[in-house]
Amino acid sequence: MNKKLSLQKTILVTGAARGLGRAMTLALAKSGFRVGAIDLAASSDLTLDLINSAKSEGFDDLIFPIFGDITNEDDCSKIVQDCVARFGQVHGLVNNAGRGMQDIGPVLVGQRTKFYEVDPSLWRGVVDTNLNGPFIITRAIVPHFLSNGWGRVVNIVTSFSTMQAVGFSPYGPTKAALEASTSIWAKDLSDTGVTVNALLPGRAANTRMIPESEITDRASLVQPEEMGPPIIWLMSTESDGVTGKRFIARGWNTPVTQNIGQESQFVSAGFPS
Repeated sequence: MNKKLSLQKTILVTGAARGLGRAMTLALAKSGFRVGAIDLAASSDLTLDLINSAKSEGFDDLIFPIFGDITNEDDCSKIVQDCVARFGQVHGLVNNAGRGMQDIGPVLVGQRTKFYEVDPSLWRGVVDTNLNGPFIITRAIVPHFLSNGWGRVVNIVTSFSTMQAVGFSPYGPTKAALEASTSIWAKDLSDTGVTVNALLPGRAANTRMIPESEITDRASLVQPEEMGPPIIWLMSTESDGVTGKRFIARGWNTPVTQNIGQESQFVSAGFPS
């Protein structure tokens, strides 16, 4: 990985203690970025394990654990303040924290739960984490980006087919809304130096959202580490001017990104009008 891409920039990653968030946090730090690793206090043991993994490779000093709830406005303000206090500035945000369908019913194997069978409290919880949380933390951090005239927001979404899959409420609708938000936020921030893009694994990923009881062959899934190369590029100056787009981690080919050309090369985030 090219550490010159980082230029000592500071990135916040939500849901950093496990899964895709953990992989992206480690990849960014290993490439020289300073990372504010955000997660709930209940995940402190997993966060410690994350720090220990980075320590074993000698870059734990680049990861700053921050505990807070992204669905809480006060917590989000403090998260940003704490990161600025530690590193002096903040340059990027990865909206990764999310809740899947594993607490509601079968995910890939078996009869999925119909939308009218979902408990309202579970529905609200998923919507709060997957949609309201990204809005609240992004709203808290964007003023810092605007004052610098440069910033990065990357929303972790899913495939269009998953958004519309039978029995995938409320996960599917929340990711569809985050996809639409990516497009809208990019337009709202056009010509400011702040970009907003979407990134997805490209297929079911090897995280807790896919229970091991349903798929025992974890090698058949997209591995979290595949999120590393695209998130490094998206958070670097090499992606300047690329906004309102969606990228797939699976099969990412870094040399392709070295000849960006026109933005039209990339698939736009959102949905056909």
